[in-house]
Amino acid sequence: MYDIITITLNPALDKSTFVNQVRPEKKMRCKNPYYEPGGGGVNVSRAIKKLGGTSCAWFLSGGPSGEILCDLLRKEGVDFKAIQIKDWTRENLMVMEENTGNQFRFGMPGPKVAEEEWRQCITWLEEMADDALPKYVVASGSLPPGVPNDFYLQVAEIANRRGFRLVVDTSGKALVKAAGEGVYLLKPNMVELPSLVGKEEVSALEQELLAMQVLNEGKCQVLVVSLGPRGAMLATKEGNISYIVSPAVKQKSAVGAGDSMVAGMVLSLIKGCSLEEVVRYGVAAGTAATMTPGSQLCKKEDTEEIYQWLLEHK
Repeated sequence: MYDIITITLNPALDKSTFVNQVRPEKKMRCKNPYYEPGGGGVNVSRAIKKLGGTSCAWFLSGGPSGEILCDLLRKEGVDFKAIQIKDWTRENLMVMEENTGNQFRFGMPGPKVAEEEWRQCITWLEEMADDALPKYVVASGSLPPGVPNDFYLQVAEIANRRGFRLVVDTSGKALVKAAGEGVYLLKPNMVELPSLVGKEEVSALEQELLAMQVLNEGKCQVLVVSLGPRGAMLATKEGNISYIVSPAVKQKSAVGAGDSMVAGMVLSLIKGCSLEEVVRYGVAAGTAATMTPGSQLCKKEDTEEIYQWLLEHK
């Protein structure tokens, strides 16, 4: 039995490489690429492992790229349960330009997923024995072609019926629909927050009012708004709002910062920490992820050091 299960319907095999300069119409000599497992929930499970916790990653896997993804997770010691699909798991590409430090990220849409394939995940949740249910399910990342945008809503319905807590980290219609069912925790950023109340944009002066509107409408019990390098805002249904401001660090890559933040928060929730401590450790993990190059995630030692700094400066 696992206390944490992550769900990823659009995982990726992330390929990263370096080139001196990106130029159009020219053949560019790249350095040897390196590969890592990717996709929202997959990265959350990987970060949980790096932080000393355990989880089980559920995801769709297809073709040679899916096999490589599974093999990489085995090497990292991440427990997983893969649903085999006909089409190939997508591959993403990140190119770092050495002479400028600019990062170019190419994200693919993902394979076409048949209904019987994505529905297998719903069946697993429905049929789990009561004593095997997790305490938290993290539904994270984009949805691939063929998966309805109410998929996370369907997971939310099961969570509310069966009693586990659902954490959702996604965007667009998938986010709005999941919130319509009511989940435990939502983690939008400032761009995604207004969509939860039917607006297109929000100013910094309005963000607290909108956060409380989301909570008062029952769309979640806890709202954590990611503020990027400025940290995060925590809002609770009791009407409490607080800010966790991240320290300035030498940033190498923002890839995986959001997933690391979710991992830190969920791991702290399992430990019974207060909500402020939960977000503080999440911000520490997210900030730590920006200190690593490419698509690498947070390191535990960096996370703990930043967390201590946050405690001293709260």
